[in-house]
Amino acid sequence: MKKRFNLTTAVGLATLILSTVHHASAQDRITGKNFATRSEVIAKNGMAATSQPLATQVAIDILKKGGSAIDATIAANATLGLMEPTGNGIGGDLFAIVWDAKTKKLYGLNASGRSPKSLSMEKLKEILDARGQKRIPALGPLPVSVPGCVDGWFELHKKFGKLPMEQVLAPAVNYARDGFPVSELIAYYWNRSRFLARYPGFPETFLPNGKAPAKGEIFKNPMLANTLERIGKEGRDVFYKGDFAKTISKFMKDNGGYLSYEDLATHKSQWVEPVSSNYRGYDVWELPPNGQGIAALQILNVMEGYDVAKFGFGSVDHLHFFLEAKKLAFADRSKFYADPEFNKIPVASLISKEYAKKQRRRISPRRAARADRPGNPALNHGDTIYLTVADKDRNIISLIQSNYRGMGSGMCPPGLGFCLQDRGELFDMQPGRFNSYAPGKRPFHTIIPAFVTKDGKPFLSFGVMGGATQPQAHAQIIMNIVDFRMNIQEAGDAPRLIHSGSSQPTGERMTDGGVVQMESGFGYETIRGLMGRGHKIQFARGPYGGYQAIMYDAKNNVYYGASESRKDGQAAGY
Repeated sequence: MKKRFNLTTAVGLATLILSTVHHASAQDRITGKNFATRSEVIAKNGMAATSQPLATQVAIDILKKGGSAIDATIAANATLGLMEPTGNGIGGDLFAIVWDAKTKKLYGLNASGRSPKSLSMEKLKEILDARGQKRIPALGPLPVSVPGCVDGWFELHKKFGKLPMEQVLAPAVNYARDGFPVSELIAYYWNRSRFLARYPGFPETFLPNGKAPAKGEIFKNPMLANTLERIGKEGRDVFYKGDFAKTISKFMKDNGGYLSYEDLATHKSQWVEPVSSNYRGYDVWELPPNGQGIAALQILNVMEGYDVAKFGFGSVDHLHFFLEAKKLAFADRSKFYADPEFNKIPVASLISKEYAKKQRRRISPRRAARADRPGNPALNHGDTIYLTVADKDRNIISLIQSNYRGMGSGMCPPGLGFCLQDRGELFDMQPGRFNSYAPGKRPFHTIIPAFVTKDGKPFLSFGVMGGATQPQAHAQIIMNIVDFRMNIQEAGDAPRLIHSGSSQPTGERMTDGGVVQMESGFGYETIRGLMGRGHKIQFARGPYGGYQAIMYDAKNNVYYGASESRKDGQAAGY
């Protein structure tokens, strides 16, 4: 018999939450916030915010040498692939939004890879049926899609770079060869990834002496050093058409995979137009599908119809209406978000104010929805890195990169020093749907960079890591800044709640209302009020996300940087 979450459980949860609130810092008491935070970083000439302090310093060093924000971002991303392989690497995909000061406009890059062209739906179903499986597995050769990261770097560099790529990648090469001390949170997730040792190449690449490196231990990856050094000298073709492509193709074939040399040789990133919706005077920008960015815009459009500021941060009404807006957006996400080359996706309709009005009418102010369905015009997992960099010329980049599940598929090509991604797990195996598997198709993607402009000028570059957390957290960050007048550091440190159990692009459907997982910092009355409206509440299984942000203050011509405490990260400027 299932145990119900009753009032006694709620009292226990509230006791924990209240005990956390009572430990607020001196700064919290001054600002009136009931959560721990710290000051923003402020600088004039440049700013970088990443999830690893050494990578942040690499970005700042590149800026000081005359590199652009894009050069510094590529350098930091390469360094993070070495230092935080639990969330990213050159075996994964990349998305970016760039503010170009010269043209005064935003550019979007979709550098995600496609499924193997030689693997048909029929063949894939035959393989899965023989294994007794109904979905693409999370690990091994079958979920591997083309890694788009390296091509993404070169597309960004060709358009916005200033320094030679060899110089941009040199810091990561040096750290990979000489070693670096592993930071605390990364060491924790690295240790949890030891089960990938059963996949070919993984122990040799990531488990020196048969174990994961501990906090403070020096880790070296000479194979990755050689790979990055050759990419810097020889360009992207060595990865997609040269020796590395041949090594990857042979490795996959030898181990039951379908990713081929042709898949790599024909890969191309795509420049796309970012899409936006205005939230109380601020234009919030996301990339269109195959990512999930427009879910944040759909949530914000619905929330704009409520007096959120009057509700108050962390109130029952604030959180109830947010959760219901999220469910509606994710119902549409489950149906429509997919590769636009294979589907006609009604993006303009989905992010329109008229559609938001119709969606708002579906929300009960007193009762949580139990089932969802798309409107008419696995996925909670995922480890990622997000970084943002701004330079002295006022170019700003918002970039996110990932292998999907933690360190990826576990498949590490021999001698190359990285793991291939497992993003193909996110295809729907039911034919006839937007996100149904097909050869040469990009899967639904969870990773999304974000940007905000105001009156046609750059205002905020930000992102939050973590699977289905991301659009929910994007919307919460924007409300924290716009409705609750938090600064960008407070906006990221504020407690979050995440709803799980919505219908998914992989075919699952919500029938029980899902579960709300709350970080500490929300009051007892709020928890009791949400339960009274029918929401199922759980302790947070987080912490949720990994937020970084840079705000441009046009009046004073300076940058503000923020990096939250949920990760090992740092914001720094000069």
